[in-house]
Amino acid sequence: MKKYKIFITVVILLVFLANVNAQDWPQYLGPYGNSTSDQQGILRSWPEEGPEVLWTVDVGIGYGGPVVKDGKAYLLDRDDKVGDNMRCFDLNSGKELWNFEYNSPGEVMFPGSRSVPVLDGNHVYSCGLNGDLYCFDINTHKPVWNKNVWSDFGGQEIPRWAISQCPIIYGDLLIIASQAPDAGVVAYDKLTGNVKWKTPALGPVGYVSPAIVKVGDEDHVVMMTASAGGRGTPETGGLTVGIDPLIGKILWEYTNWKCRIPAPGAFDAGDGKILIIGAYRSGSAMIEVSKKADGSYNVTELFKTEDFGGHTKPPLFVDGYFYAHYRTNERRDGLVCMNMDGKIMWKTGREPEFNKGSMIVADGLILATDGGKSLYLIKPDPSGFKPIASAELLTTEIPEDERAARYGTQNWGPMALADGKLLIRDQSRLMCVKVAE
Repeated sequence: MKKYKIFITVVILLVFLANVNAQDWPQYLGPYGNSTSDQQGILRSWPEEGPEVLWTVDVGIGYGGPVVKDGKAYLLDRDDKVGDNMRCFDLNSGKELWNFEYNSPGEVMFPGSRSVPVLDGNHVYSCGLNGDLYCFDINTHKPVWNKNVWSDFGGQEIPRWAISQCPIIYGDLLIIASQAPDAGVVAYDKLTGNVKWKTPALGPVGYVSPAIVKVGDEDHVVMMTASAGGRGTPETGGLTVGIDPLIGKILWEYTNWKCRIPAPGAFDAGDGKILIIGAYRSGSAMIEVSKKADGSYNVTELFKTEDFGGHTKPPLFVDGYFYAHYRTNERRDGLVCMNMDGKIMWKTGREPEFNKGSMIVADGLILATDGGKSLYLIKPDPSGFKPIASAELLTTEIPEDERAARYGTQNWGPMALADGKLLIRDQSRLMCVKVAE
């Protein structure tokens, strides 16, 4: 009997470890929405040429990233002359299993894709450059429903850098920021596409996706708007709000942080603390939200600093410290580490320069692209930058395209990690890299 119990325990442990290693990456920023993975067995050393590239596939130019579920990877690709294309690949081989392309042409600065889908049940959801929101059945490979998050709510001319929304799933709802004249944030029934709630317009258009944060035992949707202040012009907005995810009621506001072109979403720092970061001299702000006895909410600003920020993505949070790419139009701080009180621990500056790349923390290590050619393996350490390995895996060569020529070095797409495989893209390829045993 004792041996039998030991055997059962071992089996359960092995099943648990297998599930951990094979964890999916179902949404932007991963299973927990904070760029953290439960993947174990990350390789601590790489060959001179870098980790093994298992496969590559051709993709269009752009900045959209992949998601993964049950051994299949999904990417919303784009050809600006035609439209968006939901593509599904076998995670092990890279073979394209299916795709669905729909007509949605249009050109903007920084061409191509710019969002990450979300997987839930038998569906994959995506939002394209022109605001086309689609629900696809992953078994039939056909659309279930589609809407437009911009034009359905009074939007006319597409924003300068287009719709850059990564949708999130909350229970029976799909939540996304319209930022159109007649709606700020919108929740749809995820199975039918019917609008369940919408907030009023919240302010000038930015490029932030909503994020879920914990306030006490409650979930809040947090959204930031642009300040609409260009160089030499007055700022007319800059709003951070907390929203009830079930009914769309605005619960609290914070108005003392402004970014003229915000892109990173809010980051849940725990215990009601929320870190907001941006570029264009906006830096970051840490606020604390708590519920009062009368049911209203108190918002306290804990600190603000111009010395920690980010242009395109939220930070990582590892063992009480934040890490972010802080290379913007005005700053060249590189990879920066900050503690919970806003103290800067170190920054890489220009050597090496980290510029709007992607980061994932797994098995106590950081996998990071530099926004250009290189993938890094880094030990997170507040005492200093501790690179373990690096390799030039990404290319800056792209197909002949006059509009795209200047964007070849801007490899900013979010990564995905599942089953020991890192999915990473440049401006012409999606590749699968073996990073764990």
